[in-house]
Amino acid sequence: MIPSIRRPVIWVLAVLALPPVAPAQEPPPDPVAQLVSRLDLEQYKATIKGLTQFGDRRQGTDRNRNAVNWIEAQLRSYGCTDIGRIKYDYQAPAPRAAADRPATPPVRDTSRASGGGRYRGLRARTGVNTDSLKQPDARVRAIDMQPTTPGAREEVYCTKVGSGHPNEMYIVGGHMDGHGWGEAANDDGSGTALVMQLARVFSAPDVHTDRSIRFVLWNNEETGLNGARAYVEQRQALQGKEDPPGSGKYPEPTWLGMIQHDMMLWDHGMPRADGTLSPEQRPEADVNIEFQSSAKFAPQAQQLAFAFQVANEKYATDYPATVGAHMTNTDSAPFQDVVAAISLRENERGTHIGAGWDPNWHQPTDVFTTYSDKDFRLGLNAAQTTLAAIAGLVGATLK
Repeated sequence: MIPSIRRPVIWVLAVLALPPVAPAQEPPPDPVAQLVSRLDLEQYKATIKGLTQFGDRRQGTDRNRNAVNWIEAQLRSYGCTDIGRIKYDYQAPAPRAAADRPATPPVRDTSRASGGGRYRGLRARTGVNTDSLKQPDARVRAIDMQPTTPGAREEVYCTKVGSGHPNEMYIVGGHMDGHGWGEAANDDGSGTALVMQLARVFSAPDVHTDRSIRFVLWNNEETGLNGARAYVEQRQALQGKEDPPGSGKYPEPTWLGMIQHDMMLWDHGMPRADGTLSPEQRPEADVNIEFQSSAKFAPQAQQLAFAFQVANEKYATDYPATVGAHMTNTDSAPFQDVVAAISLRENERGTHIGAGWDPNWHQPTDVFTTYSDKDFRLGLNAAQTTLAAIAGLVGATLK
């Protein structure tokens, strides 16, 4: 016996008898990342530019009606299905008589954690421009010339129907009307274009979702959220009802959440002491995600808001997201007591926008040429945030 020779031979034979090791497999592609990659800055800008051809799209005008028709045509070109319109009547409230108006403006209660929160830092003037002569561009001034009239209103929507649970859906919205004698490029062309680009991505034939998504372009936001209120009034009671019975079709799936997008482009910081703002997007700009802490569905809305922040952290390319508890004066408000509702925007609605941190708000300067690619990219990052979050919530896959 020569042990020192036989042991190596036995070891070699044992090794040769082992099954072959399979090569390491790469993980499957992330469908959410693939969908986010289909968003494109130039397409987003082109959609905003397309909306500005109708000027400020003020409700109750031909330019508003033409813009609604254009939006529907674009949605159809994307392949978006279940396209419809919400119809309602709008009558402006009668102005109060002088005797009914308070002698001094009421003092705003800032002690409660509701509404828009308490102002901090420097403030600049805000308001709605009503003077046509403050618009230096004669072309824009001519487009915006027709005054609003009361009467019938329409707003368009389309739906990505889920293949597994078509009776459940998330509502993704932005308002298409504006005012102020500009082009409403930011307020709210930026949010409208964002929603339209999400409809384009989700409507691709290779995209499948387990749950449904409805993309809605509200009208009459500037007059008091009237388009969103009309939607809730007309369709809340229809949720989850199969029509016709046994068809597998749900004209109004049960609402799982509502996500609003309103002013996405401008985060240039706080006004300076002289009231001016930096012309450049600040490097630390962020996407503000808001819920309303006093709403009946505040806990669910907070959970939804943080899900969006997580999606931003993983998939947005440039700007982070922050969550705040003071959602106000936006089209998600009519939903906040019936479903989890959140709002995405450029700044905090109450403490920043309300304090004049966007000098173009409702002004003639809200035109496409005011904004740089840094501004448009903030809106694109908001789109990436919503697309990623919604894709995860509805179980989106590519086939």
